[in-house]
Amino acid sequence: MSLSSLVNLSSLIDDAKCYEVVRQHRWPEGVRCPHCDNASVARHGHDDTQRHRQRYRCRQCQSRFDDLTGTVLAGRHQPLRFWLLCLYFLGLNLSNRQIAHELDLNEDDVQVMTEQLRSGLVAKMPTVRLGGTVEADEVYVVAGHKGNPAAVAKKSVWTAPSPERRARPGHAGEGEATNPRPDPARR
Repeated sequence: MSLSSLVNLSSLIDDAKCYEVVRQHRWPEGVRCPHCDNASVARHGHDDTQRHRQRYRCRQCQSRFDDLTGTVLAGRHQPLRFWLLCLYFLGLNLSNRQIAHELDLNEDDVQVMTEQLRSGLVAKMPTVRLGGTVEADEVYVVAGHKGNPAAVAKKSVWTAPSPERRARPGHAGEGEATNPRPDPARR
């Protein structure tokens, strides 16, 4: 199979479809203000550089926002279709090098894109709450020092060294020794 017979995936998705997908996933029950979470918003034109990017104005807090405000996709220089394709390829478990090759982008740009997408996905994950009985295999739990928890408790209490054991002024770490060995470096 030659490279010329492969389909260029970025030409299959146009910007209008990308923004529609973002709107559907971001606001499944209708557009809401990202600042005050009010559903009373009005369309307020389109972006000057990306004509499919819809602008809105909140009727309650009077703030202006668009389809990408408050997302990891806001303020990026790559077109939205590249971001969605990059996200799709991440779902296919492709490497950054493979994604860069497929999208015909620099590997460093793809590295930044995937880091941003991953951080956005992690930020939106709900907190995990475990309940009930928890089972685990091959877990090492420290229960004490060879069955003696008192020894562990005794070690964990820190006390300041006595004045006799403190280091004397001069060299760090040199305390009072009964028979100090001569330092070979000082000869």
